[in-house]
Amino acid sequence: MSMFCFQCQETMKNTGCTVNGICGKKEDVANLQDLLIYSLKGIAVFRSAVSLEIRNQYADECGELDKFIAESFFSTITNANFDRNFFIKTINKAIELREMLKKKVAEFGMEVKFADHDAATFTVTNENIDAKAATVGVLTTENEDVRSLRELLIYGLKGMAAYIDHADRLGKTNKEIVMFMEKALISTLDDSLSVDEMVGLVLECGKFGVDAMALLDGANTSTYGHPEITEVNIGVRNNPAILISGHDLKDMEELLEQTKGTGVDVYTHGEMLPANYYPAFKKYDHFVGNYGNAWWLQDKEFASFNGAVILTTNCLVPPKKSYIDRVFTTNSVGFDGVQHIEEAKKGEQKDFSKVIALAKTLPSPTEIETGSIVGGFAHEQVFALADKVVDAVKSGAIKKFVVMAGCDGRQKGRSYYTEFAEALPQDSVILTAGCAKFRYNKLNLGDIGGIPRVLDAGQCNDSYSLVLIALKLQEVFGLDSVNDLPIVYNIAWYEQKAVIVLLALLHLGVKNIHLGPTLPAFLSPNVIDVLVKNFNIGGIGTVEDDIKNLIG
Repeated sequence: MSMFCFQCQETMKNTGCTVNGICGKKEDVANLQDLLIYSLKGIAVFRSAVSLEIRNQYADECGELDKFIAESFFSTITNANFDRNFFIKTINKAIELREMLKKKVAEFGMEVKFADHDAATFTVTNENIDAKAATVGVLTTENEDVRSLRELLIYGLKGMAAYIDHADRLGKTNKEIVMFMEKALISTLDDSLSVDEMVGLVLECGKFGVDAMALLDGANTSTYGHPEITEVNIGVRNNPAILISGHDLKDMEELLEQTKGTGVDVYTHGEMLPANYYPAFKKYDHFVGNYGNAWWLQDKEFASFNGAVILTTNCLVPPKKSYIDRVFTTNSVGFDGVQHIEEAKKGEQKDFSKVIALAKTLPSPTEIETGSIVGGFAHEQVFALADKVVDAVKSGAIKKFVVMAGCDGRQKGRSYYTEFAEALPQDSVILTAGCAKFRYNKLNLGDIGGIPRVLDAGQCNDSYSLVLIALKLQEVFGLDSVNDLPIVYNIAWYEQKAVIVLLALLHLGVKNIHLGPTLPAFLSPNVIDVLVKNFNIGGIGTVEDDIKNLIG
């Protein structure tokens, strides 16, 4: 086989993509992504010798290396970066950083475990980089269960890296998280670890996943305020416009500032929808609302939008020729032939002038729907409604909360989540975050005593809000465990940020999670057995059966 990738839910036959990725990733890029992760393991070998005290002493230098590790991981997430040249450049940079660390560790006389491992010693040239990349992929770990746990850990790190990368852009960092990432990377080189030890590392990854989500939540809310209940317009105006997709709120802020007074409107798409909920963005009268739905519909919706489009993070669908010339990428996103907006120098804003200039020459968006949707139910907003929610539970008006957070995707079977939402009893409330909500957030499901039956906390990282809400309800009702609450979990997944959310929930002791539309291909039967025995994780069935089993 020319490649092997099984990190996303849509992987071929739920086994693995072996020629090209379902996502559109080509074999050379898939292998180069494997080599980049391999090169990060080499960095971790030498970085592990650097204590927190030394990192604090050399804050700027170490901060830049932390940033490199997070951005490198982030670029390998599904549907983020398809640019071959980016990965060649980043791999060479990783080797350069590894060699620099190697010299510094030698100067300090530190002993380093695995310093003689190939990940810590290999080099490449332009001529042999593809050959090397083809030798370091997932299948080099022969034991199926060890491979499964290593990949589960790596994918958790990828999701975690996305969150700390966003937080770093807003000036919030946590060195302990990166130190764990390095420890976890090194563990994938250690053949002496037992299965129990590896399971322990996976759950520890969940602990740091909670820390990463808390870090980003603090960064977002301290910068832009706590999300508020907001009615978001989904129609259009007759002005030239820019569509911004992804997750990065710093880019959102800078784009709104630079488009102010230009006559160019701004709309969100996909996971940027929750930007509409933040108080800081409501002062911009050219911020119109949200256009379209989940990421996988962008080939149609970017085409009908007519204006310029910015991808700040995944998920990027390979652009069609009909609109590729008006798409821009930034941060860890890349695609060959698409214009890329580089990171700004420290203390300066990113330059969106090319995007704005292009937008002015393009037609206004074609309207694809009208009306509005309601969101903004992050933790502080729900806490403000706590008395109302508690009274509804005590009176029996609300009998069940259903967590339907996670991802959306292309598979036809994902209509299950729309049908499940429609089939829920009228005394149930959906708690959601992530793009999974696009399967049901425009349904007319009504409310319960003024409480909407779909409470959207925001982006996938805002699953942290759902955790805090559950813990608050546990406290209010005086329960011993969060599992004693009238909450069930029916979560859709697609990529690696969903993996770290899952591991975070497992770390917090949440049980009885149903995961779909399929269980991850990277979980071996024995690893699934461990998760079932310890956490009662399960898949999904028919809507009728799952309503009966989960709701009763």
